[in-house]
Amino acid sequence: MNKNSIVFIGLDTHKEFFEVAHELEGRDEHVIHDGRISSAKASVIKMVRDFQSKYPQATLHFVYEAGPCGYWIYRLLTSLGHCCYVVAPSLLPKKPGERVKTDRKDAMKLAHLLKINDVPIIYVPEAEDEAVRDLSRARQTATNDLNHARLQLKGFLLRNNIRYDGTANWSAKHIRWLNELILPHPAQHIVLQEMLHTIDERMRRLARLVNELEHQVKQWRYYPVVKAIQAMRGIRFLVAASLIAELGDLRRFDTPRKLMKYLGLTPKEESSGDHRRLGKITKCGNGRARRLLIEGAHAYKHPPKVSTEIQKRQEMLSKEVIDIAWQAQLRLCRRYQRLIHRGKHRNLVVTAIAREMIAYIWAISREIAIAPIDVAKRKSRVPA
Repeated sequence: MNKNSIVFIGLDTHKEFFEVAHELEGRDEHVIHDGRISSAKASVIKMVRDFQSKYPQATLHFVYEAGPCGYWIYRLLTSLGHCCYVVAPSLLPKKPGERVKTDRKDAMKLAHLLKINDVPIIYVPEAEDEAVRDLSRARQTATNDLNHARLQLKGFLLRNNIRYDGTANWSAKHIRWLNELILPHPAQHIVLQEMLHTIDERMRRLARLVNELEHQVKQWRYYPVVKAIQAMRGIRFLVAASLIAELGDLRRFDTPRKLMKYLGLTPKEESSGDHRRLGKITKCGNGRARRLLIEGAHAYKHPPKVSTEIQKRQEMLSKEVIDIAWQAQLRLCRRYQRLIHRGKHRNLVVTAIAREMIAYIWAISREIAIAPIDVAKRKSRVPA
């Protein structure tokens, strides 16, 4: 074996075990199935040491599919000083007529695809970035749970023909009205009180998560980016924090068009010869970030204006960032009205505005300096 040769190792990961296969560098080498190991951390470390002892002069390159097992395998292998890649399962090439799929074949396929450099590698966030993302997703889950409980209560009142005469639902006045309701049957009154108790608990839970998210994001290395993109209309703190938590470092995209494709905001295309046909957006990539952008795009239906709230958000920001945000307002508000006057459907218009919003957000992120990760500290940290 050459001194600088590479061993390509494919891992088919599961909760209880990993299937392992490897292939050596060279045209005449074939994939070798190494069997099954436990998914325990000690077993993974032993597997790495076995490969090191078997191929002492080779470089080990590992690959596995993204899935419910998360990124702890990637962080463990990189902390041991080896290269590891995480690939998107939906983007792996598949031969026509291939109908047999087993763990053994998947591991061997991954090792071979890594060797021929035909694996769609995905971005792996740092452990701290993933923790903020988990907190952001927990807040969104709490919001969904609260909305679901409120809908259940409204459905219960509708079945009993109980109507609220006020205008603002879930205001302080509305909550007092609900607590003062007296239903004809004791069993129904118990149901009402339980629903109100559930809503109150979920409101408190949401408030705790929002407060914790605000505290954690202010200590996060991406907080300067979160603060900067709030200069744009339709991007407040929760949207900005959730968006950056989902996307991570936007500077890894060379152009904004690549970021648009990553979010699935570009239209499908079926072109041949002189015929060019565009369809709906691809909807690939991160759906949570795409939803946040589409929600923020609704704000551009109004004329350009720097409100008092936006002025407060733009305090202590650089002139370059403020100029980009104002250019975004001028262009996107004008484009929104132009598309509406052309008779385009409102959903199509909002999606088009969201697609251009991410380009301005990308431009703002390029103006912000982000503290680098301490590589030595990261490699010395082994996940528990």
